[in-house]
Amino acid sequence: MPDLHLPRRTVLLGALVLALALLVASRVLRPAGTATLAPGPRMQAARVPAPLVVHVVGAVRRPGLYRLREGARIADAIARAGGATRRAQLSLVNLAAPLADGVQIVVPARAAAGAAAPAGQPSGPVHLNTATLEELDALPGVGPVTAQKILDYRQQHGVFANVDELDAIPGIGPARLDQLRDLVQP
Repeated sequence: MPDLHLPRRTVLLGALVLALALLVASRVLRPAGTATLAPGPRMQAARVPAPLVVHVVGAVRRPGLYRLREGARIADAIARAGGATRRAQLSLVNLAAPLADGVQIVVPARAAAGAAAPAGQPSGPVHLNTATLEELDALPGVGPVTAQKILDYRQQHGVFANVDELDAIPGIGPARLDQLRDLVQP
């Protein structure tokens, strides 16, 4: 066999051309739908949280349905609804409470002078997500211990989505729940 001596530059150029030809051939000949390598951790898209949808009603400028980001608070929802009106009684609303998807936020209006409810009776439905210990204690069959359990449950589990969640609180059974159903709202 004859002894071939190719210059080093020619060998490197030939190897480079061969590598490029293999790369192009693999791209062209690979069938559509062939799996490729999964992107590494840096290339993976960040999880985009689903927006929360809440219903804001009562003494706000623009009542309605609003989409908010995960982790939003009741204050954020009221701000999206144009803010509270001058008649709003924000002291009855826990503005710092976290939002949950599908809840209704009721911003109560101040009662007109002389229209106060009888002593010990709530003036309207008690809102479980904003009620104070005293407001819950004023409900029939709910004493200070059960009222505190409701507040503790709200603190641990977030806002109430519906009245039926009261059944999870010790001391509130089906009979008490039926008694409270018309007196409370989430």
